[in-house]
Amino acid sequence: MSERERRARPAATSLPHARPPVDAADPLDEATRPRAPKHPAAGPPCPGGTGLRLKLIHDGLRREMRQIRTAVEQVAAGRLDATSARRAVNQLSSRQGYRTLGAFCTAYHRTLTVHHTIEDQLMFPELRDRQPSLGPVVERLEQEHEIIAETLANLDTALVALVQGDQAGSAARLDRVRALTARLDRVLSSHLRYEEDELLEPLDRLGIHV
Repeated sequence: MSERERRARPAATSLPHARPPVDAADPLDEATRPRAPKHPAAGPPCPGGTGLRLKLIHDGLRREMRQIRTAVEQVAAGRLDATSARRAVNQLSSRQGYRTLGAFCTAYHRTLTVHHTIEDQLMFPELRDRQPSLGPVVERLEQEHEIIAETLANLDTALVALVQGDQAGSAARLDRVRALTARLDRVLSSHLRYEEDELLEPLDRLGIHV
């Protein structure tokens, strides 16, 4: 490329709204997360406000994520549930433990999917309309919802393989479940913090109810 061509070519950063896409392998890069202008808080969160309700829902998701982590480790240790510290179990009871874990994860998948659907279809559009500067933040949150959904789907597939597979490959399949659980925990925890940092204040300030 000639010097004239290089000078004439627009820089990649010249587009005012251009920003890197979410990296599915590492969606937590803070440098690529948009931040909306902050407004002075008018006071403490309203006890009945959407911001506080969102925080309480998130805290519930965090508690259930911790329960899933614990359940996975108990299956790995040969236990059936959170309260048992029993002797090593045979193949049949181990598979029952896998089924119990699978049912728990399926219920969590359903809860998280409903929560994100409400945000995507009801809360986010109103935030965009009422405060356009939140548009890039909302777009990023929607992208992260897709990454979380993909991770959940992969975890579900791994759990099915764990339940249905033979004993010979169970260790590798369990390692896959543990790795995906750790990824889900990491991605979801970071996502919830980001969402709270950016949305709790405007939800209450704008009086948005969902």
